[in-house]
Amino acid sequence: MKKTTLSVIPGDGIGKEIVPATLKILDTLAEIDGGIQFEYNQYPWSCEYYLEHGVMMPDDGMTKLQQSDAIYLGAVGNPKLVPDHISLWGLLIKIRRECEQVINIRPAQYIKGVKSPLAEPNDFNFLVVRENSEGEYSEVGGRIHSGSDEIAIQNAVFTRNATERTMRYAFELANKRNGQLTSATKSNGIVHSMPFWDQVFQELAGEYPDIKTQSNHIDALAAFLVSKPDQFDVIVASNLFGDILTDLGAAVMGSIGIAPAANINLNGKYPSMFEPVHGSAPDIIGQGIANPIGQLWTAKMMLDHLGLEELGGLLFRAIKETIAEGIKTKDLGGTSTMNEVINHIHAKIKSY
Repeated sequence: MKKTTLSVIPGDGIGKEIVPATLKILDTLAEIDGGIQFEYNQYPWSCEYYLEHGVMMPDDGMTKLQQSDAIYLGAVGNPKLVPDHISLWGLLIKIRRECEQVINIRPAQYIKGVKSPLAEPNDFNFLVVRENSEGEYSEVGGRIHSGSDEIAIQNAVFTRNATERTMRYAFELANKRNGQLTSATKSNGIVHSMPFWDQVFQELAGEYPDIKTQSNHIDALAAFLVSKPDQFDVIVASNLFGDILTDLGAAVMGSIGIAPAANINLNGKYPSMFEPVHGSAPDIIGQGIANPIGQLWTAKMMLDHLGLEELGGLLFRAIKETIAEGIKTKDLGGTSTMNEVINHIHAKIKSY
């Protein structure tokens, strides 16, 4: 039996409720497979941990994480306890950077039973591939002077290596899906980085003649994802643009509570990390009404990444059937508790 080690970080808020409750589903899926066993190393790293220890994770935290096959993360952040720039850079972004998780992937698709705010969602199904290591989120820059003379400079860094590997990954995904790739740009307003981005995209497009490509300015693309989301397949975007588009994708689905994400390491040196898009939702902690779908869809992406696509497919089938049957939490217009949703999905998986 193959043992797969998962680093489990419930994090803050509803993450502490949802993540532990979803592990039984992973265990049941492992039983169905019969050839694998999940071993969980659980870590209490969170804002509460920071208040007690002065750090978001211990000095040997990254060493522990890097010994696992994947990282299963809940939600990070509680601004009432710890400023976001401390919690995120001390845990989430630290893991992304030091585990070299250079690509972020977030799907968005119409799910029957989830009311989209769009009048005609038309069964959309698109995937955003986001550069995850540099771009607009680089740490290059600084502040000088004070008062009316104060200056803040934030440098966006785009390297050919990072830009090309992100686009190549997106081209390969498009090749496996519907053969269509859209590049998010803003070369009519950002005069250096975005023309460079366009150039690399055009060069790589020549290597994939069977992929239908287009470039859309980010402002127009945001509008298109609202007016005609079913027209898109794979979208590739810079760090900031991808971040914005994926939250928009969650919104057109009908709830950020169902949106998953994967942070992918490409070189095999370190584990990839899987996290839901929703935050820690401190306003509903302890009420038992947190939506577990984003975390479970995230688990599906993790299973796919680990080469367990059949199990991931079973999980996603159970998720969609459960929602379609009206078993859903309050944010989706239902009356079910978090545990009722999880238990229903669990029962479905066992019945297959």
